[in-house]
Amino acid sequence: MSAAVLTRQVGDVPDLRSYDHVVLFTSGGKDATACLLDLLERGVDPARIELHHHEVDGRGPAFMDWPVTGAYVAAQAQAFGLPLFRSWRAGGFEREMLRQDAPTAPILFETPHGVVRTGGAGPRNTRLLFPQTSADLSVRWCSAALKIGVGAASISGQDRFLGRRTLVVTGERAGESAARARYATFEPHRTDTRGGSRRPRHVDHWRPVHGWDDGRVWDALQRYGVRPHPAYELGWSRLSCMACIFGSAAQWATIRLIAPTLFERIAVYEERFGRTIQRARSIRTLADLGRPYPAALARPDLVALALGETWNLPILGLPSAWTLPPGAFGEAAGPT
Repeated sequence: MSAAVLTRQVGDVPDLRSYDHVVLFTSGGKDATACLLDLLERGVDPARIELHHHEVDGRGPAFMDWPVTGAYVAAQAQAFGLPLFRSWRAGGFEREMLRQDAPTAPILFETPHGVVRTGGAGPRNTRLLFPQTSADLSVRWCSAALKIGVGAASISGQDRFLGRRTLVVTGERAGESAARARYATFEPHRTDTRGGSRRPRHVDHWRPVHGWDDGRVWDALQRYGVRPHPAYELGWSRLSCMACIFGSAAQWATIRLIAPTLFERIAVYEERFGRTIQRARSIRTLADLGRPYPAALARPDLVALALGETWNLPILGLPSAWTLPPGAFGEAAGPT
C-alpha cells in the first residue's frame, strides 16, 4: 500500500471526505446493506454515493439468481434516494457456462449517459461446465466473470472516474470463510491507476463490515427498519444466487420444492456435462439428503415474491416492528 493511501487512512477506515465517488457494489444482501447504512452513519454525503448491481443472469430470464433481486435492489436505491447503475455480461451465467470455442461475451454497464458495451473479442475458449466450489476463481468462474470483472469494467470504462478519487465498497466479511478472512480491509482497487501518466484513476477498495459478525449486521438493519431480501425470510442465511453452487442440501431441497422447473434445468445440465457442481454429489442427491426450509413451506406468498420480478413493498419500516428473518444465524452455505 502506498504512502499516499496511508496518509488518508485512520486504522482501517479511509478518509471518507476525500472521495469524489463512493461506489457500493451491492447484491441486495444484508452485508452490502449494512455497508450502506455504515456509510450513512459515518456522515458520507448521499450525493456522493451510488449503488452498482451486477445482474448475474445478464438481464435475461432467471437461471441462477433470485428473480426478484433486481427489483429489490432498485427499491432499496429509491428508498434511500440513491442512483443505481446495473452491469452485466451479455447472456449472463448460462451463456458463459455454455461457451464453446468462443470468446467471453461482452460486458454492458449503465452510466449517467446511457449503456456502454465493451469486450467480447478475446481468446476463444470452452467451458461447458458449472463453476466449481472452490476459493480459486479460475475454476469458480462465476464470481470472476459475472461480478468482479464486470464491476471492474464499469469503472475502468468510464472517463468520469479519471482524475478523481473513488472508493469502491463491498460487503465481504471475515467470518464467512477462511479465504475471506484473509482479505484486506482497505487496499487499492484492481482498477486503480494512480501512478499512471495516461489515464490516472485513484480507486481504493474498502470492506467496512469485514470485521463484523452476523449480529452486528442484523442490528444495523434493525436500526433503520430495513426489510431484508425475501431469501432471508424463506430461510437462507446468505444472499448470493438462489441456486448458488455452494448451496446446502436443505437449500437444494427447497429449490426443488419451490422452483421445480429451474431445479430440473440445472440437474439436466449436470448430467449433460458429466460433472456435478459439488463434485462428489449431484443436486438431485443433495436435495434428497435435505429438508426444505420450514419458512418456505409456510409462506407461499413470500415464495411468489422471491420468484417474481417486481417489488411493490416498503423497504423501510418502524425499527420497533422489525423482526429477525428465519434465515438469520442459519447455516453458513455460500461463497468461500
